[in-house]
Amino acid sequence: MAGRYGGPWRRARVWTAAGLFFLAAACSVGPNYVRPPAVVPEAFKEMEGWRVAQPKDQTLRGRWWEIFNDPRLNELEEQVNVSNQNIAASEAQFRQALALVQVARSAYFPTVTLGPSFTRSFQSNPLAPSVPVSLTSLPVSASWEPDLWGRIRRTVEGSRASAQASAADLEGARLSAQTSVAQDYFQLRALDALKALLDQAVVAYRESLRLTQNRYDSGVASRGDVLQADTQLKTTQAQAIDVGVQRAQFEHAIALLIGKPPSGFSFDFQPLEGLPPAVPVGLPSELLERRPDIAAAERLMAAANAQIGVALSAYYPSLTLGASAGYQSVDLAKLLTWPSRFWSVGPSVSEVVYEGGLRSAQTAQARAAYDGAIATYRQTVLTGFQQVEDNLAALRILEQEAGAQDSAVKAAEQSLEVITNQYKSGTVAYLNVIVAQTTVLSNRETAANILGRRMTAAVLLISALGGGWTSPYLAGE
Repeated sequence: MAGRYGGPWRRARVWTAAGLFFLAAACSVGPNYVRPPAVVPEAFKEMEGWRVAQPKDQTLRGRWWEIFNDPRLNELEEQVNVSNQNIAASEAQFRQALALVQVARSAYFPTVTLGPSFTRSFQSNPLAPSVPVSLTSLPVSASWEPDLWGRIRRTVEGSRASAQASAADLEGARLSAQTSVAQDYFQLRALDALKALLDQAVVAYRESLRLTQNRYDSGVASRGDVLQADTQLKTTQAQAIDVGVQRAQFEHAIALLIGKPPSGFSFDFQPLEGLPPAVPVGLPSELLERRPDIAAAERLMAAANAQIGVALSAYYPSLTLGASAGYQSVDLAKLLTWPSRFWSVGPSVSEVVYEGGLRSAQTAQARAAYDGAIATYRQTVLTGFQQVEDNLAALRILEQEAGAQDSAVKAAEQSLEVITNQYKSGTVAYLNVIVAQTTVLSNRETAANILGRRMTAAVLLISALGGGWTSPYLAGE
């Protein structure tokens, strides 16, 4: 038995051993990926004079919005993570990228095909009686291409890097939605603060109108003073009503971000108060690991590098190991008997000898794409540093401006008090009171606007620092 059947199986073992030898000796053509350097400053320029957070708050974490200690904001941010449709779309794209990694890995393994068939044919023969002939086949074939030059490995490497870039894109979409919710939330509350100021002014102006009307009835004030007071009251009432337009738009924007129809979402009146928190900034070098857009650009750069290896592997011959076996018989009853068996095994080698410059063009394209990915990565890094510096500067300067504006509000209030007393004593015209009242309201509005801008700048700084995300969270890291 060994002598009868040992030959074919011995040859099969030889080919298997040869395939394993080729696989062991395989190499990956193309450059191995090394992250290109990017310009990273030693320190942030705008950190001078920055109010440093306490040691216990030195690290931003995933739930970065909790640094504002606002329960309503916390509630909204949690709904973003669950219901935002842009995040859901990015998550689906990430799952697609993971599936593509498995598609690339499948090339490591042989392809096995089962193809049973049945044919019945008839051919006329004038010299002998003809009868229909049936042929039943039950073949199994397998083919495998050893990854001699690393084409599959580079493809898997590129697919994995692309999947990691997609994971970073997902986190970028999540951070963007979270940032937008916080921005809209604080801007809406700043509008509530403005509405509260205007409502207070309406109450004060209504009292001024009553006082002026009484003085007119007593013959002390003129009819013009009454009309001026009434005009100021009506104008301020219109301004208070107009705030509702922007407020409604921010309310609708928040509803969209948390995945709800605007008709089913409302936000209680809540004027903005307090001060922005101290944001832990860290070192500039940490920014490369903390921003998802930088991580995505870096992973796309790695994927582009892998494609160079894929393009270069086309210059080398490909080896395919194939085998087939099965049963074939004209008698269905004898199909699975030993005499009906057949088999074949053997390798094939192919090499492109002429393709009109296709491979060199594809290699040049891959190298150019990699160079472009490097430029995009470095530009993304520079943009990240710019955004951090912008918002550091905004917070520092707005803090100084807020101090000066608070002094201006106090001075305007004192001036109004003096001029009002002068008007009551008849030493100044009512126009002076209107000017003083307008100055007070304008300065209070500016102070409220500055507070809103400070809160927004704090949100944007946290976003520019990457929130609480770090690149080791990437799939496969």
